[in-house]
Amino acid sequence: MNLLALAAGLLLLAGNAFFVGAEFALISARRDRVEPLVDSGDKRAAAVLAHMEHLSPMLAATQLGITVCSLALGSVAEPAMAHLLESGLDAAHVPSDAQHVIAFAIALLIVVSLHMVLGEMVPKNLSIAGPERAALWLGPPLFAFARVTRPFIMFLNAFANTILRLLRVDPQDELASAYTPQELGALIGQSRQEGLLHPGEHELLTHALELSGRTARSVMVPLADTVTVPWTVTATELERMVAETGFSRFPVRADAELAGFLHAKDVLGIPAEARDEPLPPRRLRPMARIPVDLNLDEVLRLMQRTRSHLGRAVDATGATLGVVAMEDVVEEFVGEVEDASHRDADAADTADADTADAAGPWQ
Repeated sequence: MNLLALAAGLLLLAGNAFFVGAEFALISARRDRVEPLVDSGDKRAAAVLAHMEHLSPMLAATQLGITVCSLALGSVAEPAMAHLLESGLDAAHVPSDAQHVIAFAIALLIVVSLHMVLGEMVPKNLSIAGPERAALWLGPPLFAFARVTRPFIMFLNAFANTILRLLRVDPQDELASAYTPQELGALIGQSRQEGLLHPGEHELLTHALELSGRTARSVMVPLADTVTVPWTVTATELERMVAETGFSRFPVRADAELAGFLHAKDVLGIPAEARDEPLPPRRLRPMARIPVDLNLDEVLRLMQRTRSHLGRAVDATGATLGVVAMEDVVEEFVGEVEDASHRDADAADTADADTADAAGPWQ
């Protein structure tokens, strides 16, 4: 009978380890690592991902399993082991009055140690070391257990949520997997200290993180400072503007608004007899309409989507406040981008280049 009880204790210990491992696997598994497995057709991964979106019932199931296994282990294995130890203590001529106390203490120490090490610590660390793999293996049997015990788990989950609401805490069905900018900054700094990031990578990531609150307003050139050309500009006049400023893109004024922009290469191939005539409207390139309070990362995506190198920064009423250049936005993320126009301007006149940068370098 004692041997059967000890065998049952080992099964309960294994059950406890299973529930602990499943709990930590679901908590530690990352969605971005499970989703590619789902895309590849892994049905187990699809089930894991679906249950990760409703963690409260799953965690309730693991806690139910852990509690039942732990209580049963204590009630079955400890008395059986104590009884076996009493036989040994009796053979060692330990006084009968002390045998039960000593056997109980030793049995309790052994059962608790095995429970902590094999039933808690080992499965926990195994799951944390490979959470996605552990979730794929331990998830399906846990989900089956959760289906069987669903009515009781729903009652426990509702009871727990009621207590949380009484404490003015919103129940959470899914763990937060996103990081705040401060947490990301700490991770980037720690990765640099550990040598996982090169100095250039660290600088790039840190700089990009600092831009999280920056908007189009921070990079736009005010309309009053923008170098523009009139609607009636000719090819000759545009070439002269290119030579004088070093710019290759010029917003075109139409009365008080910007109708689009011209690129220096738009005047290439124009016959000599037409070079002093106003450029036809069909040569105008459209400018993206950019809300002045739009975040820089969204500004970059908008300009990429519209394939526009220049955009009009507008306020809530639609009035144009300034001009945003894609080059300026990109430089906010990766640092200064130097092309041939920059190098030529620097070599010719550093002071003039600095002045051009202040007005918005749309090379």
